[in-house]
Amino acid sequence: MAADVVEGARAVRDEDSFDVPAVDRWLRTHTDLPDGLPDVRQFSGGASNLTYLLRYDGRDLILRRPPAGTKAKSAHDMGREYRIQAALAPVFPYVPTMVAHGTDPELIGSEFYVMERIAGTIPRRSSLGVDLTPEQTRQLGFTLIDTLLALHQVDPVEAGLADLSRGDGYVERQVHGWTERYRKAKTWNVGGAEKVMTWLEANRPADVGSRVIHNDFRLDNVVLDPADPLRVIGVLDWELATIGDPLMDLGSGLAYWVQADDDWAFRRFRLQPSDAPGMISRDEIVDYYCARTGLDRGNWAFYEVFGLFRLAVIAQQIYYRYHHKQTRNPRFKNLWLPVNLLERRCRQIIRKA
Repeated sequence: MAADVVEGARAVRDEDSFDVPAVDRWLRTHTDLPDGLPDVRQFSGGASNLTYLLRYDGRDLILRRPPAGTKAKSAHDMGREYRIQAALAPVFPYVPTMVAHGTDPELIGSEFYVMERIAGTIPRRSSLGVDLTPEQTRQLGFTLIDTLLALHQVDPVEAGLADLSRGDGYVERQVHGWTERYRKAKTWNVGGAEKVMTWLEANRPADVGSRVIHNDFRLDNVVLDPADPLRVIGVLDWELATIGDPLMDLGSGLAYWVQADDDWAFRRFRLQPSDAPGMISRDEIVDYYCARTGLDRGNWAFYEVFGLFRLAVIAQQIYYRYHHKQTRNPRFKNLWLPVNLLERRCRQIIRKA
């Protein structure tokens, strides 16, 4: 396979490699496959779980596995991620088709799962991947939020996922949990964020609902139809999905939403093309979402600060692994910089609240 056949897929690094023949033999006990071993490439876009393309003759599969090094207690649960997507498939048509879950860590050194690849366009950091007019880009922005709304309309009981819920108090648990994670992952070169954490604790609202939430919903986690790029055909990366407050999900997703009128420092670290000409703004998204759900945006400063703080913690946890030489990926070397930037942005919002 040529390196550019599937965008973002590259040769596998030694430290991230696995026994391809062993995985192939195991896969053949779960699904029919063409003859021969797959060509294996690793997708370079993610900063958490490792994702690989297994290209067989006429069939593309995706393998997901955890990273090396210290991990948050509840993170990188391959069985959970597999189960959520399998359960959602009948009621939310945007999840990939699951193939098999590998539970024997002896096979590749960890649990993993394999799914069908959804062939389409995935927006990347600096490009939507398709040529759209500003009007079409604006339409795509609303389509993205419509997809999130569709997820939030899924009944957890109907989907068979009600047991993921821990009951009332989701907002409280999230504030406490992410505060604890930040303190455990703190390194000398990031701020204490004590003012932000204290403000979140003092201003947390009650839960507004309990729905299936994605918890990492953003442009580069959706797949666009190659025949109609204004149509979403897939939602990827369900690692953090759970049952919880839908406004917390929206706030977490908008933490990534860097727009054209943001300051240069914030735009420097954008991870998705949310500043493309014509794209809708954060305020428009919140208004649109609340109008269609009947929810009040009066406490939006809390959800915005929480989303940004949570993103800072995620970045800091990844940086912590690099700082302690648990990963050698050079992309993580300077992640402490956006951690400080996100903390500063939280404090700016708090001052205006």
